[in-house]
Amino acid sequence: MKRPARYFRAGVGAVITDGRGRVLVCERKDIPGAWQFPQGGMEKGEEAIDAAFREVAEETGIPKASLQLLRPYPDLLAYELPREAQSAKTGMGQVQYWFLFRLKRPSSSINLPRHSEFTAVEWVRFDEAVTRAAAFKKPLYKKLRARFKL
Repeated sequence: MKRPARYFRAGVGAVITDGRGRVLVCERKDIPGAWQFPQGGMEKGEEAIDAAFREVAEETGIPKASLQLLRPYPDLLAYELPREAQSAKTGMGQVQYWFLFRLKRPSSSINLPRHSEFTAVEWVRFDEAVTRAAAFKKPLYKKLRARFKL
């Protein structure tokens, strides 16, 4: 089935805290200096929480067993990509389910999988995560910060 010319991709995102007031941000491999939370598209028939666990494992190497779900964001959140970043795969942007997780055993060393979309990870205060985010994601990240109160 062909996708419509203009659509928003269904996705998920994960804010992971170390339980010490910091969150995990990841630097994109394709855009050096661009930092974000783990996120990605949902597969057909996949539940949002399962997609979140899958995306975190694929992108950071952190397995489901190492995460404690603290709470979901109560609403869907969306962002529109800049026109030059839109594609048949990404659509105009994403409409996402977001989840707050706590890493059960905080560690400063996270071994990114070879196929990860990221080259580096850091634990930072939530305000710093917002500062590092791409401009089109900042409003969404501010909503997450306000709701999750980290």
